[in-house]
Amino acid sequence: MEQFKKDQSLEGVRDSDAFEHFANFCVTSDIHDDEFLLDDVHMGGGNDLGIDGICILINGTLVTSPEEVRDLLAVNGTMDVMFSFIQAKSSGNFSAEQIGSFFEGVKDFFSEDLDLAINENIENARSTMQEIYENSTRFRKVKPACRLNYVTTGEWKDDAHITSKVKKWEGELKSLSLFSSVTFTPMGADEIQSSYQRSKNSVTTEFSFVNRVVLPEISGVNEAYLGTVPATEFLRLIIDPSGNIRKPLFTENIRDFLEYNPVNTEIQETIRESATHDRFAVLNNGVTVVTRDLQVTANKFEISDYQIVNGCQTSHVLFDERNELSDRVHVPLKVIFTQDEEVINAVITATNRQTAVTSEDLYALSSFQKKLEALMAAYPSKKKLYYERRSRQYSSAIGVEKVRIVTKQQQIKAFAAMFLDEPHKASRYYADLRAMVGKKIFHKDHKLDPYYTAAYAQYKLEYLFRNGALPVRYKPARYQLLMAARYIIVDADMPSFSANKIEGYCTKICNILWDDKAALDAFAKAIEVVDTAEGELGELSREIVKTQAFTDAVKRALKG
Repeated sequence: MEQFKKDQSLEGVRDSDAFEHFANFCVTSDIHDDEFLLDDVHMGGGNDLGIDGICILINGTLVTSPEEVRDLLAVNGTMDVMFSFIQAKSSGNFSAEQIGSFFEGVKDFFSEDLDLAINENIENARSTMQEIYENSTRFRKVKPACRLNYVTTGEWKDDAHITSKVKKWEGELKSLSLFSSVTFTPMGADEIQSSYQRSKNSVTTEFSFVNRVVLPEISGVNEAYLGTVPATEFLRLIIDPSGNIRKPLFTENIRDFLEYNPVNTEIQETIRESATHDRFAVLNNGVTVVTRDLQVTANKFEISDYQIVNGCQTSHVLFDERNELSDRVHVPLKVIFTQDEEVINAVITATNRQTAVTSEDLYALSSFQKKLEALMAAYPSKKKLYYERRSRQYSSAIGVEKVRIVTKQQQIKAFAAMFLDEPHKASRYYADLRAMVGKKIFHKDHKLDPYYTAAYAQYKLEYLFRNGALPVRYKPARYQLLMAARYIIVDADMPSFSANKIEGYCTKICNILWDDKAALDAFAKAIEVVDTAEGELGELSREIVKTQAFTDAVKRALKG
C-alpha cells in the first residue's frame, strides 16, 4: 500500500482513506484494463450507504454519469452492464454484521424510494444507475451483473456461518429481479496483494494454436504465424477473468464496434445457423494480433502486451454469441511477434486500410502518438509525463507515478477543454471528441506543444485538488478551469496549432504551471471565474458543467 500511495501521490492521506482507494483500485483494475481516476469510483466519506467504491461498466467502458450513459448508447446502441461495489475495512476481520450492512447498503442503492441521507457521489452513481434501467430495453442480452467485493487485511477462512448468511443476502438481491447474477467476493491480504500485482502486469493470455503455418522470415519481425483456431479457443484472447470483453485490446482499431450493421449481422447469422458453422473460416477475413512478447511451447502460445489491430467487429460478434459457438466455428488468425515500433505501426496502417478510413485517421493513430510519447518523456523529472499509447504500457515500469500517466482519452479531453474551448464536451463520454481525431485533434500538421501543455495542466490541477490546495467542490468544473487558466495566463490571441508561434504561447503557460505557487494562483483566479458563472446559472453541479450554457457563462466571466 505504501507503493500505491507513492504511485498515486497520496502520501499525505490518512491510512484508512488510502486503504479505501487501494481497495477500489485493485478491485476495479481486475475488471477494467484501462487507466482510471481514483475519484471516478470512490464513494466513501460519510452518507455513503456503507459503500466505499462503485464501478459501473457499460460495454467495458467505465461510466460516471447519466450523460455518459446516453452518449454511449448513442454510439453503441445496446448495453452490457456490470455494477461492482467495494467495501474496504483496514481491520483484519471478516465480520458477518459488517458484511450484512454492506449488502443492505447495496440493496438501498437500488431502492426506488430511498429516504436515507446520501453524499453527492452516491447520488450521482444512483442517477447513473437509474438512467441505465430507464433504458433497460437496450440491454444487449441479459440484465446487469452485480458484484460485491468485501476487502480487509485479514484472511478469509470460508466461515460456514458467514457463508450461509451471504447466500441468504445474495438471494435477497436476486429477488429484486434487477440482475442476471449476484456475486460476493471476500478479499483478504493475499487476494488484495495478488490483485495489485496483476494491475502492474501487461495482459497475458495462453491459448492453443494447432492449425498454423510459420510465415517466412520477415525483416523486423521476430516470428509470425498464420492459421485458424476454434472460436472457443479464440475467446481466451478477448475475455478477461471477470467475463468481460477486453476493450483496450481494440484501441489500435480506427473503428469501434459498429453494433449490428449489415456486415456484423451476417457474421452473427453465420454463427447462429448450424449449417454454416464450418464456413466461418472462409467467410470471414479473420483477426490480426500484434504481440510484443511471445512464448511457444508445442501448440501452446503465451502472448503478452498484445493488441488486436484488425478484427474488432468479428471479435465483438463472437463475444456476443459465445454461448452459440461450437468447435466447428474456426477463426482465421494471424499472430505477429515484434518489438519494432515501425513494423507495428506499418501493420496497423495496412490492416486499417482495409476499412474506410482517412490518412489523417491513421496518422493520428500512429505517428503522432509516437512523437507525443517521446516528447512527454523527454522533459526532466518534475515536468515529465508518460503518454500511454497502449493499455497498461507503464504498468510494470519502476518509478513511474500513476498520476503522471496520460491516456489517449485524458489527452483528448484535456486538449479539447483547454485549447478548443469545449470543456462541456470533455465532461461527457468522449465519443463526440473522438470524432475530431485527425481533424481538430491529432492533426498531422499540429505542433506537439499544446498537447503536452494541456496534459500537464490537467495533471497539475488534479495534484492541487488531491493535496487540498484547491476546494474539491470545484472538481466537476475541472475542464472549465483548464480553459479559464489558459485565458488567464496568456492574455493574447492563440496562434494556429500548426504555427511556430504556438510553441512560445505554450511555453508561457508551462512556465506558470511548472511553478507551484504561480500555478495555484492561476487556478485560484480560474475558480473566481467559475464562481461568477455559477452565480449567473445556479449551483455548480455535475449536470450544469456539461452544458454549452455553462461554458459560455465562463467565457463571459473571463471577458468581464
